[in-house]
Amino acid sequence: MVIRTMLKNKAGVAPVLMGVVAVLAIVVLVGAGFMMGWFGGEETETITVMGSTTVLPLAAAAAEDYMAEHPSATIQVSGGGSSVGVRGAGDGTADIGMASRELKSTEGTDYPGLIQHVIAKDGIAVIVNPSNAIAQLTIEQVKGIYNGTYTNWKQVGGADTNIIVVGRDSASGTRATFDDLVMDDEAVVATMQQAAANGEVHDTVMNNPAAIGYVGLGYVDDEVKGVEVSEDGITYVAPSVANVQNDAYPISRNLNMFTNGEPTGLAKEFLAYIKSPAGQQIVEEEGFVPIT
Repeated sequence: MVIRTMLKNKAGVAPVLMGVVAVLAIVVLVGAGFMMGWFGGEETETITVMGSTTVLPLAAAAAEDYMAEHPSATIQVSGGGSSVGVRGAGDGTADIGMASRELKSTEGTDYPGLIQHVIAKDGIAVIVNPSNAIAQLTIEQVKGIYNGTYTNWKQVGGADTNIIVVGRDSASGTRATFDDLVMDDEAVVATMQQAAANGEVHDTVMNNPAAIGYVGLGYVDDEVKGVEVSEDGITYVAPSVANVQNDAYPISRNLNMFTNGEPTGLAKEFLAYIKSPAGQQIVEEEGFVPIT
């Protein structure tokens, strides 16, 4: 009423007031635009992905590509180990938990709502220093090295040198799978050096001619040597993508992402992207085995 009266009685003030009203209208619209996600065409959304250091490089590469195509999406990826990923998904501190192993029975009990999403396959490679003459080991020999039965390389056909045993810590999915498939859940030797990540195992073996370790398939390169392994002592199989894909390599596993209940929003879209042809190409580029 006051503004209408002023516009009627004081014509000279009218243009000023009309300008003020127009500016206020623009401010309101701009604010509403930010609130409703008008800028960029869609609302922004952020998810947290955490867990396995084996899955980490794959998830990080997929997240980078996805965010490049979807500027409104923010995908925060971090490691910590498979147990951290499962717990994060279960207690809600992560939207997606990464694990390079299956759920433990206790985890299934603690977090009954977890849903498994297999995104790739992987092999666990037994590695030695390139200067080590050992090129083949049976599963039983690997087990014997890690449980302390064999302490010198000459006991398994190598040089007369004490074996430096390197493995992963108890939070690692790689460790859990190795313990299951190789150790049959038998205790490891007390002198085993425990590393927090695949890269740390790789670097320790790379720098120590007497060391042996195990890593995800994607961490095998020219700086370490992947050992051929055998279940029967007759047929030895190299750790390779092709041999995991055709189920010839005996130490292999699923790479998983877990959500608490069916995923929605960005979490659902990101999982779908990883399983898509574009995502599975990233799987292959990172040295893992596609599921499609």
